[in-house]
Amino acid sequence: MTANPRSDTIAVFGAGVMGCGITALALGRGVDVVLVDVSDEVLRAAEAEIAQQLRHGRFMGAFPGSRATGTLTTTLSGEAAADATAVIEAITEDSSLKARMLAEVSGVVAPGTTLITNTSGIPIDELAKSVRRPAELAGVHFMNPAYLIEMVEVIRGPRTAEDTVAAVFSLLGRLGKKAVVVHDAPGFVTSRLLHPMINEAARIVAEGTASVESVDRLMQGCLGHPTGPLRTADLIGLDNLADALRLLAERTGNPAFAPCDLLREKVRHGDLGRKTGRGFYDYEGVLS
Repeated sequence: MTANPRSDTIAVFGAGVMGCGITALALGRGVDVVLVDVSDEVLRAAEAEIAQQLRHGRFMGAFPGSRATGTLTTTLSGEAAADATAVIEAITEDSSLKARMLAEVSGVVAPGTTLITNTSGIPIDELAKSVRRPAELAGVHFMNPAYLIEMVEVIRGPRTAEDTVAAVFSLLGRLGKKAVVVHDAPGFVTSRLLHPMINEAARIVAEGTASVESVDRLMQGCLGHPTGPLRTADLIGLDNLADALRLLAERTGNPAFAPCDLLREKVRHGDLGRKTGRGFYDYEGVLS
Protein backbone atom coordinates (compact mmCIF):
# COMPACT_ATOMS: atom_id res chain seq x y z
CA MET A 1 0.00 0.00 0.00
CA THR A 2 1.35 3.42 -0.88
CA ALA A 3 0.36 6.71 0.69
CA ASN A 4 -1.89 8.95 -1.37
CA PRO A 5 0.49 11.61 -2.76
CA ARG A 6 -2.13 14.18 -3.68
CA SER A 7 -2.68 15.78 -0.32
CA ASP A 8 -1.40 16.10 3.23
CA THR A 9 -4.90 16.60 4.62
CA ILE A 10 -6.97 14.30 6.79
CA ALA A 11 -10.74 14.14 6.56
CA VAL A 12 -12.83 13.80 9.72
CA PHE A 13 -16.43 12.63 9.34
CA GLY A 14 -18.66 13.76 12.19
CA ALA A 15 -18.55 17.13 13.94
CA GLY A 16 -19.75 15.96 17.34
CA VAL A 17 -17.77 15.71 20.55
CA MET A 18 -15.11 13.32 19.28
CA GLY A 19 -14.95 14.78 15.77
CA CYS A 20 -14.28 18.24 17.20
CA GLY A 21 -11.64 16.93 19.59
CA ILE A 22 -9.81 14.96 16.89
CA THR A 23 -9.97 17.95 14.55
CA ALA A 24 -8.57 20.28 17.21
CA LEU A 25 -5.79 17.78 17.88
CA ALA A 26 -4.80 17.62 14.21
CA LEU A 27 -5.00 21.37 13.64
CA GLY A 28 -2.94 22.06 16.74
CA ARG A 29 -0.28 19.73 15.39
CA GLY A 30 -0.18 21.57 12.07
CA VAL A 31 -2.25 19.08 10.05
CA ASP A 32 -4.92 20.40 7.66
CA VAL A 33 -8.40 18.97 8.21
CA VAL A 34 -11.54 18.67 6.12
CA LEU A 35 -14.42 18.30 8.59
CA VAL A 36 -17.57 16.73 7.13
CA ASP A 37 -21.06 16.69 8.63
CA VAL A 38 -24.64 16.69 7.38
CA SER A 39 -25.68 19.99 9.01
CA ASP A 40 -24.51 23.57 8.48
CA GLU A 41 -25.68 24.37 12.00
CA VAL A 42 -23.60 21.59 13.49
CA LEU A 43 -20.55 22.69 11.50
CA ARG A 44 -20.91 26.30 12.66
CA ALA A 45 -21.10 25.17 16.28
CA ALA A 46 -18.11 22.86 15.67
CA GLU A 47 -15.95 25.72 14.39
CA ALA A 48 -16.54 27.64 17.65
CA GLU A 49 -15.90 24.54 19.76
CA ILE A 50 -12.70 23.67 17.89
CA ALA A 51 -11.41 27.24 18.29
CA GLN A 52 -12.02 26.98 22.03
CA GLN A 53 -10.25 23.63 22.23
CA LEU A 54 -7.28 25.02 20.33
CA ARG A 55 -7.03 27.87 22.83
CA HIS A 56 -7.26 25.45 25.73
CA GLY A 57 -4.75 23.08 24.17
CA ARG A 58 -2.22 25.90 23.72
CA PHE A 59 -2.77 27.01 27.31
CA MET A 60 -2.16 23.42 28.50
CA GLY A 61 0.97 23.08 26.37
CA ALA A 62 -0.57 20.31 24.26
CA PHE A 63 0.54 21.79 20.93
CA PRO A 64 4.08 22.66 19.74
CA GLY A 65 4.48 26.41 20.05
CA SER A 66 6.69 26.59 16.97
CA ARG A 67 4.22 24.89 14.64
CA ALA A 68 1.61 26.79 12.65
CA THR A 69 -1.98 25.72 13.13
CA GLY A 70 -3.42 23.61 10.33
CA THR A 71 -6.16 24.86 8.06
CA LEU A 72 -9.76 23.83 8.73
CA THR A 73 -12.26 23.34 5.91
CA THR A 74 -15.86 22.45 6.75
CA THR A 75 -18.22 20.91 4.24
CA LEU A 76 -21.44 18.96 3.80
CA SER A 77 -19.98 16.90 0.96
CA GLY A 78 -18.18 13.63 1.51
CA GLU A 79 -16.59 14.10 -1.89
CA ALA A 80 -14.24 16.60 -0.23
CA ALA A 81 -12.42 13.64 1.33
CA ALA A 82 -11.33 12.32 -2.06
CA ASP A 83 -7.81 13.75 -1.83
CA ALA A 84 -7.20 13.07 1.87
CA THR A 85 -4.27 10.90 2.94
CA ALA A 86 -6.35 9.47 5.78
CA VAL A 87 -9.99 9.48 6.81
CA ILE A 88 -11.20 9.33 10.41
CA GLU A 89 -14.84 8.40 10.90
CA ALA A 90 -16.07 9.85 14.21
CA ILE A 91 -19.85 9.71 14.03
CA THR A 92 -22.15 8.41 16.74
CA GLU A 93 -21.47 4.96 18.23
CA ASP A 94 -24.05 3.14 16.11
CA SER A 95 -22.78 0.17 14.12
CA SER A 96 -25.27 0.51 11.26
CA LEU A 97 -24.61 4.24 10.84
CA LYS A 98 -20.86 3.73 11.00
CA ALA A 99 -21.03 0.90 8.47
CA ARG A 100 -23.06 3.05 6.08
CA MET A 101 -20.70 6.00 6.44
CA LEU A 102 -17.58 3.88 5.94
CA ALA A 103 -19.12 2.27 2.86
CA GLU A 104 -19.73 5.70 1.34
CA VAL A 105 -16.27 6.97 2.23
CA SER A 106 -14.50 3.90 0.86
CA GLY A 107 -16.21 4.53 -2.46
CA VAL A 108 -14.89 8.11 -2.59
CA VAL A 109 -11.25 7.82 -1.54
CA ALA A 110 -8.45 6.42 -3.65
CA PRO A 111 -6.93 3.00 -3.01
CA GLY A 112 -4.16 3.32 -0.45
CA THR A 113 -6.06 5.83 1.70
CA THR A 114 -6.01 4.83 5.35
CA LEU A 115 -9.50 4.43 6.80
CA ILE A 116 -9.85 4.83 10.56
CA THR A 117 -12.98 4.30 12.59
CA ASN A 118 -13.02 6.00 15.97
CA THR A 119 -15.04 3.54 18.00
CA SER A 120 -15.09 2.68 21.68
CA GLY A 121 -16.12 -0.91 21.18
CA ILE A 122 -17.67 -1.96 17.83
CA PRO A 123 -15.60 -4.82 16.38
CA ILE A 124 -13.54 -3.65 13.42
CA ASP A 125 -14.21 -6.76 11.35
CA GLU A 126 -17.93 -6.11 11.66
CA LEU A 127 -17.43 -2.67 10.09
CA ALA A 128 -14.91 -3.99 7.55
CA LYS A 129 -17.69 -5.93 5.84
CA SER A 130 -19.03 -2.61 4.50
CA VAL A 131 -15.87 -1.16 2.96
CA ARG A 132 -14.42 -1.85 -0.47
CA ARG A 133 -10.91 -2.60 0.80
CA PRO A 134 -11.12 -4.14 4.30
CA ALA A 135 -7.33 -4.33 4.56
CA GLU A 136 -7.22 -0.52 4.68
CA LEU A 137 -9.50 -0.20 7.73
CA ALA A 138 -8.28 0.00 11.34
CA GLY A 139 -9.76 1.23 14.57
CA VAL A 140 -8.42 4.00 16.78
CA HIS A 141 -10.10 4.67 20.10
CA PHE A 142 -9.30 8.30 20.88
CA MET A 143 -10.07 9.33 24.45
CA ASN A 144 -11.92 12.54 25.23
CA PRO A 145 -10.52 15.20 25.15
CA ALA A 146 -8.51 13.89 22.22
CA TYR A 147 -6.14 16.85 22.17
CA LEU A 148 -5.04 16.28 25.79
CA ILE A 149 -4.95 12.52 26.39
CA GLU A 150 -1.67 11.19 25.04
CA MET A 151 -2.41 7.47 24.71
CA VAL A 152 -4.72 5.85 22.16
CA GLU A 153 -5.87 2.29 21.56
CA VAL A 154 -5.27 0.99 18.02
CA ILE A 155 -7.42 -1.95 17.01
CA ARG A 156 -6.23 -4.30 14.31
CA GLY A 157 -9.04 -6.28 12.73
CA PRO A 158 -8.47 -9.76 11.28
CA ARG A 159 -8.29 -8.25 7.78
CA THR A 160 -6.32 -5.11 8.63
CA ALA A 161 -3.06 -5.05 6.65
CA GLU A 162 0.33 -4.54 8.24
CA ASP A 163 0.98 -1.44 6.13
CA THR A 164 -2.34 0.01 7.31
CA VAL A 165 -1.20 -0.36 10.91
CA ALA A 166 2.10 1.29 9.94
CA ALA A 167 0.23 4.19 8.28
CA VAL A 168 -1.93 4.62 11.39
CA PHE A 169 1.16 4.75 13.59
CA SER A 170 2.74 7.30 11.26
CA LEU A 171 -0.32 9.53 11.49
CA LEU A 172 -0.57 9.16 15.26
CA GLY A 173 3.10 10.07 15.53
CA ARG A 174 2.40 13.31 13.67
CA LEU A 175 -0.42 13.94 16.13
CA GLY A 176 1.88 13.44 19.10
CA LYS A 177 0.18 10.25 20.28
CA LYS A 178 1.47 7.10 21.89
CA ALA A 179 -0.38 3.97 20.82
CA VAL A 180 -0.91 0.38 21.89
CA VAL A 181 -2.19 -2.18 19.38
CA VAL A 182 -4.85 -4.65 20.53
CA HIS A 183 -6.75 -7.38 18.74
CA ASP A 184 -10.35 -7.07 17.68
CA ALA A 185 -13.05 -7.85 20.26
CA PRO A 186 -16.19 -6.17 21.63
CA GLY A 187 -15.12 -3.25 23.80
CA PHE A 188 -11.42 -3.92 23.06
CA VAL A 189 -9.52 -3.20 26.32
CA THR A 190 -10.29 0.28 27.62
CA SER A 191 -14.07 0.21 27.17
CA ARG A 192 -14.32 -3.40 28.37
CA LEU A 193 -12.76 -2.27 31.66
CA LEU A 194 -13.88 1.35 32.05
CA HIS A 195 -17.53 1.26 30.99
CA PRO A 196 -18.64 -1.54 33.33
CA MET A 197 -16.80 0.22 36.18
CA ILE A 198 -18.77 3.42 35.49
CA ASN A 199 -21.97 1.41 35.27
CA GLU A 200 -21.28 -0.19 38.67
CA ALA A 201 -20.43 3.22 40.16
CA ALA A 202 -23.84 4.49 39.01
CA ARG A 203 -25.51 1.43 40.59
CA ILE A 204 -23.76 2.18 43.89
CA VAL A 205 -25.15 5.72 43.81
CA ALA A 206 -28.65 4.49 42.91
CA GLU A 207 -28.60 2.03 45.81
CA GLY A 208 -27.74 4.83 48.24
CA THR A 209 -24.41 3.34 49.30
CA ALA A 210 -22.55 6.58 48.54
CA SER A 211 -23.01 9.92 46.79
CA VAL A 212 -21.64 10.73 43.36
CA GLU A 213 -18.93 12.88 44.94
CA SER A 214 -17.98 10.18 47.46
CA VAL A 215 -17.63 7.49 44.81
CA ASP A 216 -15.35 9.70 42.72
CA ARG A 217 -13.28 10.84 45.72
CA LEU A 218 -12.70 7.25 46.83
CA MET A 219 -11.70 6.12 43.36
CA GLN A 220 -9.32 9.07 43.07
CA GLY A 221 -7.78 8.85 46.52
CA CYS A 222 -7.66 5.09 46.99
CA LEU A 223 -7.23 3.72 43.47
CA GLY A 224 -5.59 6.61 41.62
CA HIS A 225 -8.36 7.26 39.08
CA PRO A 226 -7.55 10.75 37.69
CA THR A 227 -11.08 12.20 37.78
CA GLY A 228 -13.37 9.52 39.20
CA PRO A 229 -15.62 7.26 37.12
CA LEU A 230 -18.77 9.40 37.26
CA ARG A 231 -17.07 12.64 36.29
CA THR A 232 -15.45 10.66 33.48
CA ALA A 233 -18.91 9.48 32.44
CA ASP A 234 -20.07 13.09 32.15
CA LEU A 235 -17.11 13.79 29.88
CA ILE A 236 -17.81 10.76 27.67
CA GLY A 237 -21.50 11.66 27.40
CA LEU A 238 -24.07 9.50 29.19
CA ASP A 239 -25.89 8.73 25.95
CA ASN A 240 -22.66 7.53 24.35
CA LEU A 241 -21.87 5.48 27.44
CA ALA A 242 -25.33 3.87 27.51
CA ASP A 243 -25.07 2.98 23.80
CA ALA A 244 -21.61 1.47 24.30
CA LEU A 245 -22.80 -0.59 27.27
CA ARG A 246 -25.78 -1.92 25.30
CA LEU A 247 -23.49 -2.95 22.46
CA LEU A 248 -21.09 -4.58 24.90
CA ALA A 249 -23.92 -6.57 26.52
CA GLU A 250 -25.24 -7.68 23.12
CA ARG A 251 -21.89 -8.71 21.65
CA THR A 252 -20.53 -10.48 24.74
CA GLY A 253 -23.85 -12.04 25.77
CA ASN A 254 -23.28 -10.74 29.31
CA PRO A 255 -26.40 -8.93 30.60
CA ALA A 256 -24.41 -7.43 33.49
CA PHE A 257 -22.94 -4.97 30.99
CA ALA A 258 -26.35 -3.47 30.16
CA PRO A 259 -26.72 0.17 31.29
CA CYS A 260 -28.18 0.45 34.78
CA ASP A 261 -31.50 2.11 35.57
CA LEU A 262 -29.97 5.37 36.81
CA LEU A 263 -27.91 5.79 33.66
CA ARG A 264 -30.91 5.09 31.42
CA GLU A 265 -33.03 7.52 33.44
CA LYS A 266 -30.52 10.35 33.01
CA VAL A 267 -30.40 9.73 29.27
CA ARG A 268 -34.22 9.78 29.06
CA HIS A 269 -34.25 13.16 30.83
CA GLY A 270 -31.60 14.60 28.52
CA ASP A 271 -29.00 14.91 31.29
CA LEU A 272 -26.09 13.71 29.17
CA GLY A 273 -23.10 15.21 30.96
CA ARG A 274 -20.95 18.21 30.24
CA LYS A 275 -22.31 18.69 26.73
CA THR A 276 -25.82 19.39 28.06
CA GLY A 277 -24.80 21.14 31.28
CA ARG A 278 -25.96 18.36 33.59
CA GLY A 279 -25.21 14.67 34.12
CA PHE A 280 -23.99 13.15 37.35
CA TYR A 281 -22.75 16.68 38.09
CA ASP A 282 -24.28 20.09 37.38
CA TYR A 283 -22.24 22.24 34.97
CA GLU A 284 -24.71 25.11 34.53
CA GLY A 285 -22.78 28.37 34.64
CA VAL A 286 -19.48 26.48 34.48
CA LEU A 287 -19.30 25.78 30.74
CA SER A 288 -18.37 28.60 28.40
